Amino acid sequence: IVTGASRGIGAATAHLAAVRGFRVCVNYLRQQPAAEDVVAAIQQKGGTAVAIQADVSSESDVARLFDSATQQLGPPTALVNNAGTVERQARLDSIDAARLHRVFATNVFGSFLCAREAVRRMSTKHGGQGGAIVNVSSGAARVGSPNEYIDYAASKGAIDTLTIGL
Repeated sequence: IVTGASRGIGAATAHLAAVRGFRVCVNYLRQQPAAEDVVAAIQQKGGTAVAIQADVSSESDVARLFDSATQQLGPPTALVNNAGTVERQARLDSIDAARLHRVFATNVFGSFLCAREAVRRMSTKHGGQGGAIVNVSSGAARVGSPNEYIDYAASKGAIDTLTIGL
């Protein structure tokens, strides 16, 4: 399962996973045509892929994403937590709580929820066969994006901490 896989890093990751023999779930939020293009390109090269819409910041959507992917592709063996959002450049004094909720809901809560569902399905402790989780972070987690994307940088710092915890 690759979250946010309809374009950019997520799409490239989905393509590479398919080349390496993985059955790929291309998760997307709004970009259905782009996600379907990724699936078609994978299938054209002989790979197996499906596109599944889900908002990773929604607990019920994440459960549905994993259930659907399992039904269509079999038990998951890998998760790439790639879905993320960034808003326009802004200084801290102009960032409101609504923006913080949007950024952290996708970038942090989404990664936690997806990792939790992956662990529940892949961990040998829960009867799974094992697997791998890759969390996509950013150099911004270390340098902080001074006067620009402080909220984004902080959310990626949380991803680094999640990764250590996992």
